Amino acid sequence: MIEFSDIQRAAKRIEGIAHKTPVLHSRQFDERAGCAVFFKAENLQRGGAFKFRGACNKIKAELEKGPVKSVAAFSSGNHAQAVALNAMLMKIPAVIVMPKDAPQAKIEATRRYGAEVVLYDRYKEDREQIGRQIAKERNALLIPPFDDPLVMAGQGTAALELLQEVPDLDFVLTPMSGGGLMAGTAVAAKYLRPQIRLMGVEPEQGNDTYLSFQRGTRVTIDVPKTIADGLQTPAPGELTFPINRELVERILLVSDSELVTTMIFILERMKVLVEPSGVAAAAAVLTKKSDFQNKRVGVILSGGNIDLNSLAGYLKD
Repeated sequence: MIEFSDIQRAAKRIEGIAHKTPVLHSRQFDERAGCAVFFKAENLQRGGAFKFRGACNKIKAELEKGPVKSVAAFSSGNHAQAVALNAMLMKIPAVIVMPKDAPQAKIEATRRYGAEVVLYDRYKEDREQIGRQIAKERNALLIPPFDDPLVMAGQGTAALELLQEVPDLDFVLTPMSGGGLMAGTAVAAKYLRPQIRLMGVEPEQGNDTYLSFQRGTRVTIDVPKTIADGLQTPAPGELTFPINRELVERILLVSDSELVTTMIFILERMKVLVEPSGVAAAAAVLTKKSDFQNKRVGVILSGGNIDLNSLAGYLKD
């Protein structure tokens, strides 16, 4: 279990490096959703996603202990870019394991930040096994995408900022992948506002945390096929799941078509570009997956790294 003090320390570590992203509001979204929605725009974070926070906190905390010669990570894209960018800023070599079918824009961005990219088949190979082997061979610091206390604490700084700006929220929703964002969010939110209600959101095809909540233990599914490439984790984290199981009320499910509808709505009405994974929590509110009527709802837009060819396809359809 991480504590609120861990998130406070993370906020100090990343101050001046990570962006303090804006909280956005849209009258038209409120009217459609039937509630007041406040969007923490982590799609505008450095590297294009909230993942920058956790990677920054992890690397800086390890540097406080001593030199870090190189770093390694495994990721579908946003964590890859976050680690690569932080490594570049701190002048540390990085190697990132990424799936072959990750959006080309995410692969190219990771390489532009100076990282070496090792590709794998997400449907046949184990990215964590590959990443740990590379880290061992190269004596590199492995930076997990979610199952690490320092990473979780770093992600929780987004909710800390959100609740400092909008303290009287009734709900906070985040997308669910491995659960690191929600774990940090839950600890921060429950400390600052004990009565707040927390809900995570997954794609219908990637419902591992939903099933895990139902059964009370971690469930592993096949790698899900969904347009939300950042939410294709087949199981919740070993460290994140107990935190989320204790603090999160429900896991909501949204379809790929609802992700696209919400993404286009936000782009057209708010002039803000969010990737399918990043819009999951907003989609659950817009499509009223729970009773948010007349409530004040915080939503984390977790990322905005979308391949433009894919975006053109969604707009065309």
